[in-house]
Order: sequence, then structure tokens, then C-alpha cells
Amino acid sequence: MSRTARLFQLMQALRSGPPPHTSAALAQDLGVSPRTIHRDIDALRGLGAVIDGEAGFGFTLIEDATLPPLGFTDDELEALVLGLREAELIGDPDLSQAASQALRKLQGRLPPRQSHRLTHAVLTATRFDRPEPPTIPVATLRAATWDELAVAFGYTDMHGAQTQRTVYPLSIVYMDRSSVLIAWCLLRADVRVFRLDRMRDLVVTGDSFRPRRVPMLRDALAQIRAQPA
Repeated sequence: MSRTARLFQLMQALRSGPPPHTSAALAQDLGVSPRTIHRDIDALRGLGAVIDGEAGFGFTLIEDATLPPLGFTDDELEALVLGLREAELIGDPDLSQAASQALRKLQGRLPPRQSHRLTHAVLTATRFDRPEPPTIPVATLRAATWDELAVAFGYTDMHGAQTQRTVYPLSIVYMDRSSVLIAWCLLRADVRVFRLDRMRDLVVTGDSFRPRRVPMLRDALAQIRAQPA
């Protein structure tokens, strides 16, 4: 294994699991000696990584925006390109633009050979039938979901019936022909799925349901999976 690859794996190990990470455990994961781990920790610090701790106490990585990228394998790069190009196609306008910007930033930070591979990637994505465009500001909905704040909106179902809903937003799912919100609906007191192109007049109410989103989403997904196909 090259030293660069080992440093990259060490960074991944430091990001994984609860800190602090002992040099003995890191050495076992990477198949090297604890002394090598100590040298590699010093090397990462020299590259700009902020790593707290020392031998005998364990190490904790503090994310540092000044840390230069240590590189991707060619397969990892292909996966990133494919995922970002898919997001360009099916994401809402803000997310699609963010995916395009991320590709440009990635290309600018890669070594020349991999930058060429990104430009001329073997894998790509295309959609002949794109999802219907959303009728609400999805960036606002995403922010409310992250912040665990209830939202209210008008909704038109598949039969044309209109209702007013207040929900706890749990997750946004980009599907083949539609994009949907998985939410706990206060009107129905149950999990419901809402198409983004049938929602209107989105309002963030400010009512918090923190910190329940993750367990609620887990239960919602289990409930959806249990429904007959």
C-alpha cells in the first residue's frame, strides 16, 4: 500500500466510530505498527488536519476545511460523477445547480490525470422522463427537515381533492417520475407521502419536533415497507 493510500485510509478510520481512536486500534485496522500510526498522524497534521490527542490517550479528528484532498480511487471518482450527474437530472433546481457546482469544484481540486477522467468519465446518467417540477421551494423544505420544524401547505391529491396539511417533514425521496416528501401528518395522525409537484404555499410554522426526526423516519420507512406492493 502506498503512503498516500495509507494516509487516506487513516483519515477514514479517524472519521469512523466514536473517538478517541487509540493507536493500537488504528494500527490493527490498517495492518501497520502503532509507531507507523504516530508518524502518519504527524504527517496528516503537517498537511493541515487538526487532530487532538497523543499516544496513550487516543486521537480525535477535528474537520479542517484547509486539509487538501488526499485523492480518490478511479472507481470512487466514477461513483461520484455518476451520483452528481444523476442529481443534476432529478434534483430540484437548487439541488441540481449545487450538483453542477460540486462537479466543477471537484474537477478543480483533482490531480490532472483524474481531472481528465472526470471530464471524460465512462459512466454518465440520462433521463428521458424527468420528475414533474416541484411547485414549492424545495430548499426551504430541506432546511425545515434538517432543522426538524413543522411545515404547512396546501395539497391536491390524485383525485383532485384539496386539503390543508401540517406535517413533520422526515425525508425527501427523488423517485423515477416524481419527488415526494415522507412526513408525519398531523391531520391524519399517521405517516403520509406527498408529491412535491402537488404541494403549494409552503410555510415553515416554527413548531419544533426535535429530536424525533431520525426515529420517526425509521418507523415511517418500516411502515412503508410493510405495506403490500
